Amino acid sequence: MSQTPTFAAEVPVAKPGRSRLWWEIAIVLGLSLGQSAIYSIVTIIDRSTQSTPLSQQTAQVNPSQSNREVFDFLYQVLGNLFPLFAVALVIYLLWQPQRSGFRRIGFDLTRPGRDLGGGVLLFLVIGIPGILFYALTRLLGITVAVQASTLDAHWWTVPVLILAALRAALQEEVIVVGYLFTRLRQLGWGTWTIIVVSALLRGSYHLYQGFGPFVGNAVMGVVFGWAYTRWGRVMPLVVAHTIIDIVSFVGYPLAVAWWPSVFAAH
Repeated sequence: MSQTPTFAAEVPVAKPGRSRLWWEIAIVLGLSLGQSAIYSIVTIIDRSTQSTPLSQQTAQVNPSQSNREVFDFLYQVLGNLFPLFAVALVIYLLWQPQRSGFRRIGFDLTRPGRDLGGGVLLFLVIGIPGILFYALTRLLGITVAVQASTLDAHWWTVPVLILAALRAALQEEVIVVGYLFTRLRQLGWGTWTIIVVSALLRGSYHLYQGFGPFVGNAVMGVVFGWAYTRWGRVMPLVVAHTIIDIVSFVGYPLAVAWWPSVFAAH
């Protein structure tokens, strides 16, 4: 994939606009994944100070919301759709008179083949090793048992899990990479400083799962951030993240059945 000027061409803003950008970043993160990071930090402190070891604790990612099927379905759909308004917000904020927010971060369908190929490549580079790293940290006792899906088997279970995977991919890649990289570049930050800060943010909102997922997702953030600066496009990251989460969410029951000592709660 050839490098595009999408990321590198951002022009630093004048001082009067810097304060406004910082407030904008704070509001966006406070309404989205920054809020999740704060809750996650509090949660890991809570978990780490309990008498029960982390390895014997559990965290549910897609829990059931009601014992009545129709309401469980409605809660699941609504819970995955409303966070996407924050994604829409940052695309709106990035919009320019002659350049859409979608085009500015490479979140469009202008290069479907390359984006799909790049996404599959990223999945192979980070997704499979990430699952193995999770298993290792479970055995080391520094990660809780992450229950990727505790939903009962209904006709809508798999579609809802796919929706959840897509929602997470859009939230994280559009906001933490596309939006945040653009704004921090405008503020004059260097490329690797942005990559590291974004990666630490990505790791921080996974801390509720334990220290292993923090490290694993931070490494993922570095790889994804580097890929974004090279390609100038968020779309391959969204593709890769969606595949990773679909494998994790839909494949969770199989993982528990095949490797209960690693994936099952004890």
